[in-house]
Amino acid sequence: MNDLAETPQVPLSEAAELVLGDLRQPSLAQIWITCVAVMIDIPILGLAFWFAQYAALPALEFSPLAAGAVALVAAVTAATGLTITSSYASRILRSPLRSLPRLAVAVAFPAVFMSLLLPTSAPAFLFSAMIALACAALPLRLGSAAMLNWIFNMRLLDRRAVIAGGGEHALSLIRGLRKLPDNDVRVYGIFDDRDDIRSPTQVLGVPKLGGYTDLLTFARSSEIDMVIVALPLKAERRIIWLLDALRVLPVEVRLSAFSEDFSFAKPEQSPLISAIQHNFAAECRLTKRLFDIFFASIALIPALPIMLGAAIAIRLDSKGPIFFHQRRHGYSDRTIEILKFRSMYHDSADPNARNVVTRGDPRVTRVGRILRRTSIDELPQLFNVLRGDLSLVGPRPHAINAVSSQKERFTRIVDGYSARHRLPPGITGWAQINGWRGEIDDPEKLRARFEHDLYYIENWSIWLDLKILFRTPLSLLDGRSAY
Repeated sequence: MNDLAETPQVPLSEAAELVLGDLRQPSLAQIWITCVAVMIDIPILGLAFWFAQYAALPALEFSPLAAGAVALVAAVTAATGLTITSSYASRILRSPLRSLPRLAVAVAFPAVFMSLLLPTSAPAFLFSAMIALACAALPLRLGSAAMLNWIFNMRLLDRRAVIAGGGEHALSLIRGLRKLPDNDVRVYGIFDDRDDIRSPTQVLGVPKLGGYTDLLTFARSSEIDMVIVALPLKAERRIIWLLDALRVLPVEVRLSAFSEDFSFAKPEQSPLISAIQHNFAAECRLTKRLFDIFFASIALIPALPIMLGAAIAIRLDSKGPIFFHQRRHGYSDRTIEILKFRSMYHDSADPNARNVVTRGDPRVTRVGRILRRTSIDELPQLFNVLRGDLSLVGPRPHAINAVSSQKERFTRIVDGYSARHRLPPGITGWAQINGWRGEIDDPEKLRARFEHDLYYIENWSIWLDLKILFRTPLSLLDGRSAY
């Protein structure tokens, strides 16, 4: 199975390419519904609170700015309460009978608190607030319900899935899913290594797009959410064989145990058994992306003069371009092109990383040694972060053909090495701040780096990213492994 996991990407069939064309962009995740709802609720609720103050308290002559500030705080408080209680979930917003009571409770708390600050006018304020908020809430939630039901009927909120395994078990799964009343799982294709007799080319209109190797290529190139393994549970060895390969993918992997008595709307009764939980969901992607943009933009301020000095030094030291471009493995094993300062003589540049840099390597320039030892050569990758190819923190991206000092490919040294691509790669990472950087002259070094990367992936949080980010400058003081 490990051979399958490390198999290079293969060309997909024409049918698979056609299906893939519809899956290049991510689906509409719940986080985006929440963000849009919050951005709509805050100004409308804020306006209602603002109007209630003026309607009830004209004699106090509140300044527009003061009244607006109070109203904004109240609206943000209500929206925060709705977010914490999951009241922005699409299943709630689609039903006014479920969303309106939650909204009423959320706005009641800031309204009551505001009335306590105005004891002499509390009844008048509460009455005005009730009228204003009711006039705002009713069309707000009716409109959002109509819009979300249209989005749901257009299947824009579907979880995109493919099936690993065909035949009768795929048939039972697809048929059962279609009978569920609020099914949000949409199956786009089947992947199976068995022949067409045991695994037909089409099951209830869902096409077979290739074998298991094609599945890995398809999943890495698309924005699917889930892979469902549809094999009999008694086929334990084959299931383990598949799960071992699929763990390198940044998607949820589930086992089908379908029964029409279950419902996808209730996770504890789901006909899908969670096999590999995807810990980098859409809300995590958004959080990490905002984190990267914010801190990369800040880091560029002190980095720009350093980068300017480095560029001048490179230009004076040796002939050739200032920057060096290299293709590396990115998120979900996709190929990205990273930007670095050139640290080698131009005629000795090795964009394919076929010859590892060793201590005292004659290909490295005088300025290049300083840049590599201090990691200043990595600073242009801040632009990769802003472009979205890299994250500030994550497993370091290795070159497409990266090898050790003994010319061994990394995928041959460490079993399941591609599993480190389940999170976006970063400029710095957990392995780097713990001293695992530089030349791989011992297989144990790569294994240690891999274990640190897996620890980061399995324990990722914004707080861990902050810890790594602030420890990175201290780790650069130890330049023994950077040359």
